[in-house]
Amino acid sequence: MDIIPAIDLIDGKLVRLSQGDYAQKTVYAEDPLEVAKSFEDAGIKRLHLVDLDGAKVKHVVNYGVLDRIVSNTSLIVDFGGGIQSDEDLEKVFDHGAAMVTCGSIAVKEPEKFTSWIEKFGSDRMILAADAKDKMIAVSGWQEDSKLPLFDYLKDYTAKGITKVLCTDISKDGMMQGPNTALYKEVMAEFPNIELIASGGVSKFDDLIALEEAYIPSVVVGKAIYENTISIEDIYSHMSK
Repeated sequence: MDIIPAIDLIDGKLVRLSQGDYAQKTVYAEDPLEVAKSFEDAGIKRLHLVDLDGAKVKHVVNYGVLDRIVSNTSLIVDFGGGIQSDEDLEKVFDHGAAMVTCGSIAVKEPEKFTSWIEKFGSDRMILAADAKDKMIAVSGWQEDSKLPLFDYLKDYTAKGITKVLCTDISKDGMMQGPNTALYKEVMAEFPNIELIASGGVSKFDDLIALEEAYIPSVVVGKAIYENTISIEDIYSHMSK
């Protein structure tokens, strides 16, 4: 299982929210680049970078942080948050993102997102499936879409999507464990996708449980910054 650290950005700083609530914000680092370098030094290869400012205002804001991390580390960065236009997408790729994660645009403008899959290839596009009670939420989780999770995944896997970042909003940032049952259900229905589980990982045993459920990848955020999981333990486990 691939374990991917997350850096969430507000005002250029590394933060974490609880259940996507911007009012429940904790700032963990003033300079995300230093944190990214520490990940690289520990042997980590990949980073999930989220522009929470962009998700809120519906256009990418934190290009500068992306550029600094890509320019000063060898991390493979996937970037999400606020990508709503062709211009935003081009800029994100121009600033060094290897992949992009898109959710709101995939829900609200499926024709546009489908054209991006066709233009850039499914290997560079990650479909964000942010769900609560198996229903998709969008716009930084501020809106419910009334779209069932499994219908959404069925539609986009038919259009060529192979990478899915699935977040259980009720678990995110709560440090109460991931919704492993949901991810097992997704994998049973869509066995050929690269599923990236997200939300709720709080201890190393959570990672073992996901691995034993044959989940391909998992994003870890708050647990790293609250020191309940060490990045060194993550790397040593992945290196076995």
